[in-house]
Amino acid sequence: ALAVLLVPTILLAGGLSYAFLKPAGQGSDEPGPNGPVNPVSPAVDDPKDLSELVNASNRFALEMYAELANAKDNLFFSPYSIFTALGMTYEGARGQTADEIRAVFHFPADNQTRWSLFKALIEKLNANDSGCNLSAANALWIQKDFDILNEYVNTVQTYYKAGADNVDYVKATEAARLRINGWVENRTNGRIKDLIPQGVLSSNTVLVLTNAIYFKGDWLRAFNDSRTKEMDFHPDPATTVKAWMMTSNDDKSKFNYTESDGVQVLKMPYSGEKLSMLVILPKNGNVSSVENMLTPLKLNEWRSKLKEQRVDVFFPRFKLETKYFLKDNLSAMGMPSAFTPAADFSGIDGKRDLFISAVIHQAFVSVDEKG
Repeated sequence: ALAVLLVPTILLAGGLSYAFLKPAGQGSDEPGPNGPVNPVSPAVDDPKDLSELVNASNRFALEMYAELANAKDNLFFSPYSIFTALGMTYEGARGQTADEIRAVFHFPADNQTRWSLFKALIEKLNANDSGCNLSAANALWIQKDFDILNEYVNTVQTYYKAGADNVDYVKATEAARLRINGWVENRTNGRIKDLIPQGVLSSNTVLVLTNAIYFKGDWLRAFNDSRTKEMDFHPDPATTVKAWMMTSNDDKSKFNYTESDGVQVLKMPYSGEKLSMLVILPKNGNVSSVENMLTPLKLNEWRSKLKEQRVDVFFPRFKLETKYFLKDNLSAMGMPSAFTPAADFSGIDGKRDLFISAVIHQAFVSVDEKG
């Protein structure tokens, strides 16, 4: 799950610098569409080929991975969640702010193309035809008397399938935080709790954008839990730790697999065979050697070499929960203006009076014998 928080850039004595006008919608337990008032131009027909947006997302994923991989801790994040939430944010950016965000995320510059691709991708993810439990949801949480542009709300509702609802950050900050966090927790089946910590929202907050994605899949061929045992695991060539390793090494242990460029690549399908986990393992045990060659082109090359064959698989059972405050990371990647008073988000409220105060990402993964 991910939240993007926007606040006014200028505070005036006695109040905020934006105008308090009509609310953007009516309150409810969950965000729902307000209905278009000034509909945006219709996008082109839903495209069959999503490769332009998928490649942009993959490129951003690997660049974000490189940015976060400097830490010594285990790393887990959802590129799609960050990509989509900042996509909604980008729709309100203008000028240099928009240019910087687009360069970091590699969004298609043409509005109609970008809108059509996001709409089609989100619909594909929520089609419920994968054989797994997969859903993605977006929402806008708007200060109840913040004068947000109808055109902006309509764009994110139409093409990002985002609900929109009013909260009161000024007089009921904690209630707003609990409501947003409750929506995220509900949309992630209770896995992501307390996304926005206390103290992050304030009476200056006017808009929070959220994305929540949830996936639960069973392996096409489950591991036998009676064969799971503690074994040596090597985080790097010089280190050995104990880990619970799942095992698949009988005559039925057939997977799409390849060895190339000093790595072993394994594709482990989920039930329904439309989705899979792609595992990349350095043969020399040096993760950095793999990180240095990771590009979308290289990933596609490895995938094209996968062939079904008999493979002995020893795979760790693990669980991770991570949380990132991405303001500094995204600034370093090339979009610093969005976090300063120089930001231009006039596509949201018609004025240059907003900037992003925080980008919070929280992720959870649990991998075991079932999936």
